[in-house]
Amino acid sequence: MPVAITYSRAQVGIDAPLITVEADISNGLPQTLIVGLPETAVKESKDRVKAAIVNSGFEMPSRRVTVNLAPADMPKQGGRYDVAIALAILGASEQIPKEKLATLELIGELALDGKIRAVNGILPATIQNLLDQRTLIVPELNADEASLATNKSVFVASHLLEIIKFVDNQGTLKKACHIQQPTDRKPGPLLSDIRGQHLAKRALIIAAAGAHNILLVGPPGTGKTMLASRLSALLPAMTTSESLEVASIQSISKYSFDISVWGQRPFRAPHHSASGVALVGGSSPPKPGEISLAHLGVLFLDELPEYPRAVLEVLREPLESGQIVISRASHHVAYPAKFQLVSAMNPCPCGYYGDSSNRCSCSLDRVRKYRSKISGPLMDRIDLHVDVPSLPKGALSDPNFIHNDAEHYNAIELIENAQKQMLDRAGTLNAHLSSRAAETHCALTNKDQKLLDNAMERLGLSARGYYKILKIARTCADLSAAKHIGTPHLTEALAFRKLDRYQTQL
Repeated sequence: MPVAITYSRAQVGIDAPLITVEADISNGLPQTLIVGLPETAVKESKDRVKAAIVNSGFEMPSRRVTVNLAPADMPKQGGRYDVAIALAILGASEQIPKEKLATLELIGELALDGKIRAVNGILPATIQNLLDQRTLIVPELNADEASLATNKSVFVASHLLEIIKFVDNQGTLKKACHIQQPTDRKPGPLLSDIRGQHLAKRALIIAAAGAHNILLVGPPGTGKTMLASRLSALLPAMTTSESLEVASIQSISKYSFDISVWGQRPFRAPHHSASGVALVGGSSPPKPGEISLAHLGVLFLDELPEYPRAVLEVLREPLESGQIVISRASHHVAYPAKFQLVSAMNPCPCGYYGDSSNRCSCSLDRVRKYRSKISGPLMDRIDLHVDVPSLPKGALSDPNFIHNDAEHYNAIELIENAQKQMLDRAGTLNAHLSSRAAETHCALTNKDQKLLDNAMERLGLSARGYYKILKIARTCADLSAAKHIGTPHLTEALAFRKLDRYQTQL
């Protein structure tokens, strides 16, 4: 009998390379062999496939069945190849026409009764299928996910028999209808919910506009977590391509895809007991970590000094490159990780160093030791250091306080206008400017250049800190719709280097 060929899609990071599934039936003892570097779950598919074929009213060939998954040097994991293997075996045994199989891509795990179960990574497979002329068939439970990227025929099925009838021209399959990105933004937490903290709110607007990383420093209960949770609500809505990129990462993660968060910027807040693997990703095969799940959104690290120092150090390269490369013995995967870091910390172990209440009982040595838990290179990558002081007496109980929601929506408009200027000028947000681009677009007058040079010397700033101050000043100028950076913009940028100033005082 001639070889039957059909196709499926693997999962390698956020890519979905094409897998050719070949089935051959030859003389020999009845057995099914799967070759092509299958891992345990793929090897076990022969038993699932046999039961599904028999329970669907067909016969499993009583001869030697060889199934090849090509390319042979790529590791294959999971039950996503079950449907393709079953159809290839039925085609090779001439129980169904095999000519049509070569025009299909099949993804899905089979239950013993022939039902098709959902699998992860459907969205990346759908996106890459758009470049081919083959028809993609996915589990019906993955229909919402598959419909996000399709602009051609992608079909869904809930049972193996449905696909068999489709191949045999005896039935049709339901199409996955394309879902448009919602145009209305869901209201998130409002900036106007926070009482006082005008300096911190201003810093949050600067961070949102220029994609700057931010550190909030202040005593317990001053609103640091509330401020951090407002950043993602201030960011402009994602484009369709950005939404697909974020959804693809979620699709391959252990959390699976959730249609209810389509188009929303992610906000991830891992606990300080998280490991380095949990943050950057890992295991075998490598799964995306928190920094990739926060791609194009916000990663919030509360109680920053409580994280193990080795865990924090793994953030240094992704903060610069916007991606994380995970290498294992048999896997090499790159995940996008262009996130905005928002972190919060107390100024000392007791939490009240520098507070007007004079409650701090920490010695300078304890304060230095506490802050030294965060390395200098990591702190150097955080653009804005913001003081979040205790609220004045009576601020929370003020009966005349009114929530002015216009404050939040005015901030969004300000941020969108500033980002439009950045994109028109340099094609990217200010935080992502290269050093040469920063020199071009963040030029200073001679007077301001001298001011910055003096600040560099007094605060002991690095070259990275120098360019970060320039970029922050450029963002301040964009928020005020100024064509050039002025002295007020530069001094405001310098004011947000709180821990650099504190370091010189300790």
